[in-house]
Amino acid sequence: MKPAPFEYHRPDSVEEALALLAEHGYDAKLLAGGQSLVPAMNFRMATPAVLIDLNRIPGLDDIARADDGLRIGAMARQRAAERSDLVAAHAPLLAETLPYVAHAQIRNRGTIGGSIAHADPAAEMPAVMLALDARFHLRGPGGTRVVAAGDFFTGLFGTALDAEEMLVEVEIPSAAPRTGWAFDEVSRRHGDYALAGLAAVVQVDEAGRCTAARISLLSVGDGPVLAAQAAAALVGQAPTEDAIRAAAEAAAQRDVDPPGDIHATPAYRRQLVEVLVRRVLPRAFARAVAAA
Repeated sequence: MKPAPFEYHRPDSVEEALALLAEHGYDAKLLAGGQSLVPAMNFRMATPAVLIDLNRIPGLDDIARADDGLRIGAMARQRAAERSDLVAAHAPLLAETLPYVAHAQIRNRGTIGGSIAHADPAAEMPAVMLALDARFHLRGPGGTRVVAAGDFFTGLFGTALDAEEMLVEVEIPSAAPRTGWAFDEVSRRHGDYALAGLAAVVQVDEAGRCTAARISLLSVGDGPVLAAQAAAALVGQAPTEDAIRAAAEAAAQRDVDPPGDIHATPAYRRQLVEVLVRRVLPRAFARAVAAA
């Protein structure tokens, strides 16, 4: 298992990296943590002619509080975010999810931005960012543009990134009052890719009724799936067992059209979606009520 020959560059700044992207275009790949790209290159599933290593660029791994929420640099290691007090305080859903990502050794090298840009439909980071309604800062020749998570993921391993752009920062907005969250997934073994997973963010009013819900699913489509029908079944309702059951049925039967493979049939993935909604939402709503 050896990669095909490639040209290697290690820029010292974002501007230098963008210049290399502009020069080489689709022939180039950006190297962040390398936990997905390097194995693909070794198997020759990916054969970039040019590799642009981002690990020397300063400032891309910052995690900082901002007036409008939390800012996480694209090169922030997943393990650093997992251990960050700022992430725990201001993006607790992300903190709860990160231990599910592969294994600690992989999280030591894997980056938040790398997982998002790779857009694996079975990965946790895209689904969590969709649930959090995160915004992605993309830098290219024309400057910086901001793309909402809902517009960023375009299909199987597809994103809104242009060939000459790179993801530089993730912006997670501050949570509204009375917000709760929860994450869970089902996998054969801890660290394996999930057969299905679910990230939820919910809000309640003073009476405990649901005012908003974002339910994001992974490993049941070409990318992260926002369960709009399930959310609609919850809004305006008290989070009773019947209401959550109705949301679970909506998610499994109307929100997803899951693929089948050697690990799970479409019918089994639908069943997992229903189970996960009924498992995750009560925890999310309990946290929302506790935050009141």
